[in-house]
Amino acid sequence: MVLSINVAVLLAVVIVLRLRRRTQARSRNDEQLTVLIVLVFGVLIAPTAFGQGIQDVVGEIAQGITDSGSP
Repeated sequence: MVLSINVAVLLAVVIVLRLRRRTQARSRNDEQLTVLIVLVFGVLIAPTAFGQGIQDVVGEIAQGITDSGSP
């Protein structure tokens, strides 16, 4: 039996566990590491269908906000 782990799923679990910690218990380095992990996660899911779907939704929301602000 071969066990494979998707790195994006593993990073998602790590992100959830890190963000569940109390804010007061985090140091500056800890917060920077969390940001780095989230950036790597974003790069990993960007080329996937899920990542493209998120990009489309965020793009539509941004376009709606832009359109509502112009006369």
